[in-house]
Amino acid sequence: MSEPTESPTPDEQPPAQILPPDVPSDDAPDDGTEREEPGPAVEEPAKVMRIGAMVKRLLDEVREAPLDEEARARLASIHERSLHELEDGLSPDLVEELRRITLPFADDRTPTEPELRIAQAQLVGWLEGLYHGLQTALVAQQLAAQQQLTQMRHLPPGLLPPQADGPHEPGDGRPSPGQYL
Repeated sequence: MSEPTESPTPDEQPPAQILPPDVPSDDAPDDGTEREEPGPAVEEPAKVMRIGAMVKRLLDEVREAPLDEEARARLASIHERSLHELEDGLSPDLVEELRRITLPFADDRTPTEPELRIAQAQLVGWLEGLYHGLQTALVAQQLAAQQQLTQMRHLPPGLLPPQADGPHEPGDGRPSPGQYL
């Protein structure tokens, strides 16, 4: 007998396979060439969600309280660290996109409050767009799976499963499913 295993925490589970909505279907290409399997768009969704929630909360804090130079320097450091942590949980194409849209703070001075607000708001907006894209992809996958299941359930006209038209009576002309031992 095997011993029961504990269920893994979300951080220990294998990466989720969430694909963007423009991923082609599983049908083979018409030209006879093999198609490369796309990787997951978000390799660590739980991590991305946690960092996104933290960044959003930091943006709220920046809006509500005046920050001295030390607090602004700390927030800039947290912002940079958040970007690096996000990169670990994203696919290479999303990392590239994130790097293109975010501008680094100047090294020679502490960022101003407006600079911090803009950087944080930009990151929150990008993450919200990512979340919406993931939700759209999940809905598209669910619809495709539902459509495929519906197609699989359709039988050729005139054929019904034996159990679909009532209980089976011996000698009623329908084939029996076999003998049970």
